[in-house]
Amino acid sequence: MVEGSARAYLPPAVQPVRAAVWALHLALPLAGLWLLLAQPTVDLHWQHPASHFWLVLVVAGVNIAIGVRMAAVSAGRADARLFLVALAFLTSAGFFLLHALATPGVLVDHPNVGFELAQPVGLTVAAVFAAASALDVDGAFGTAVLRHRHVLQALLTVLIAGWGVVSVADLPPLKAAPGETEDPLAYVAAVTIGLYAFAALAYYRRHRRRPAAVLLSVITAFALLAEATLAVVLARRWQLSWWEWHLLLALAFGFVAYSAYVQYRREGSSAGLFDAISSGETNRRIRAEYTAALEDLVTALRDGGSQEPAARLGDRFGLTEGQVAVLDQAGAALAAERDLTERLGALVAVGEQARVGLDDARLLRQALDVIRPAYGDVRIGLFSGGALTIDGRRYTTATPMDHPTEVDGRRAYPLTVKGRLAGVLVVPAVPAHDARRALLDTLASQLSIALENARLYRELGTLFRQYLSPDVAAALLADPDQAALGGDLVEVTALFADLRGFTTFSEGVEPAEIVRMLNRYHAVTVPAILDNGGTVVQFVGDALLALFNAPARQPDHALRAVRAGLALQTAVDEIATGHPEWPRFRVGANTGPALVGNIGSETLRGFNAMGDAVNVAARLQTLAEPGQVVIGETTLKAAGASVRAVPLGDLDVKGRIQTVRAYVVTGA
Repeated sequence: MVEGSARAYLPPAVQPVRAAVWALHLALPLAGLWLLLAQPTVDLHWQHPASHFWLVLVVAGVNIAIGVRMAAVSAGRADARLFLVALAFLTSAGFFLLHALATPGVLVDHPNVGFELAQPVGLTVAAVFAAASALDVDGAFGTAVLRHRHVLQALLTVLIAGWGVVSVADLPPLKAAPGETEDPLAYVAAVTIGLYAFAALAYYRRHRRRPAAVLLSVITAFALLAEATLAVVLARRWQLSWWEWHLLLALAFGFVAYSAYVQYRREGSSAGLFDAISSGETNRRIRAEYTAALEDLVTALRDGGSQEPAARLGDRFGLTEGQVAVLDQAGAALAAERDLTERLGALVAVGEQARVGLDDARLLRQALDVIRPAYGDVRIGLFSGGALTIDGRRYTTATPMDHPTEVDGRRAYPLTVKGRLAGVLVVPAVPAHDARRALLDTLASQLSIALENARLYRELGTLFRQYLSPDVAAALLADPDQAALGGDLVEVTALFADLRGFTTFSEGVEPAEIVRMLNRYHAVTVPAILDNGGTVVQFVGDALLALFNAPARQPDHALRAVRAGLALQTAVDEIATGHPEWPRFRVGANTGPALVGNIGSETLRGFNAMGDAVNVAARLQTLAEPGQVVIGETTLKAAGASVRAVPLGDLDVKGRIQTVRAYVVTGA
């Protein structure tokens, strides 16, 4: 596992009381060393080369095994921090082994410098690696360490092997008898202790963020190695103080071995023994690998095509049988939850399919797109001519389908609209006790509701749009409260258009001809307005009123109105060319504030706009000649420089005291 916790089996140093106890245990060896050095009579002499040889050899061998294991894991994960920690333990253990081999009276017949300096050198080199491992290894430094890891391993191997050969063979310069070197060793020891303290503090901070047994053991090991360094310098050879630093090294290595053993017993696997030491990049990579593996497991369980996917993951990550069983159960639960989530999501998506104006074919196509990934081989059919065929089976509106039916492993649900059979949903059958049965029942009900709503919306939309502008109809369907009486003050551009000479024309023709003319004209005038974003508010005889910037807001509403007026005149010209006797439209437009909303009574109302700007637009229309678009000065300014117009000057308009500066539009 990537994250471990020491809370259950090792006292975490983050808790004050336990931290104090932990610090007290680390202080005891220093107190013992001080006592032995302060009271020489207590610092007894015991020289037994054979015991020294075998004790140090066994302890060093155990720690070398741990270091080799760390190095192997670091190589597999390309982890710089774990690699440096492995080198620290391999170095200290390796030189501890050299110290054992050079024991006087075993393989070498006399004390030499190799025996005396092996451990101080090993502790110092190991301290360098320990401190380096505490640095940020997720960047360039870590990359450089990994790039040169083979060189570092080779140099360390050559150093230890060369030292061992020269020391055991009693060759110069390690052949000489040990001398008095306390002062130089003291200086080196001070640096070494500082490096171990730096490393221990850094790992303690990691332990506070994410407690783990192996981290606590590494912190303890570094602290004990620092104490051993101090004892090496101060102790007297073959006295109890000298044997103490051997014991400290054994404890340091033993802590790491014990924590690894405890974690192995707890997890039943060695796959994640050193995850807590790994770098942040490695942990992120491991988490991503675990996540991808879990996704593969869930996918395999949902597909049902792969045999024992949990066992394959167990082999891949070195899991125990118990862990594989737990993983299998967790994967199955997650797969079931994923299925349920997708099925519920499909139900929600089906409910969202009922849109205004959505035809049945599109509704079913979109519904199947979201249903099939979650529910499998689903078929939907709607009755046409009173019959339909699904899966080779024919259904009619007379088929008894008060309840779902099952045939050949397929379950058929009736789809109803207003209580009448409208279609059939066919899905793979599931057992009655299966939780998916309730979801299938809900799916059929949701589809019926969606189908009924879509048809109802379509009917309402068609009805509204025959009498209202599309923007007004859509706004009322989305928010019926907008039909309430009243309105808001909004800047709008109002466009009026009517037929010049309509009254005279009406006197000389049949009513049917009048209706035919108006329908022909409005068949092109209305699209000209709607295509430019306008809202046709009302028709009054031969005249129409359109608004821009209401109900939908349009920053360029003045320009839209001008272009709609020109488009209207162009479209009407094409019709009038074939009917020269028909009157022509004149258009007026003006921009300004107006009260926009629903005007009328509680029983009958209409969407409209009232205000001086609208009245001026109506008056400008009466001043225009057939085929012209006349606009006010406010509209010209709001429309921008793209509008080309010829000024008509300041004009007097009926019912208004102030004059209106007007323009004839020639292009936009």
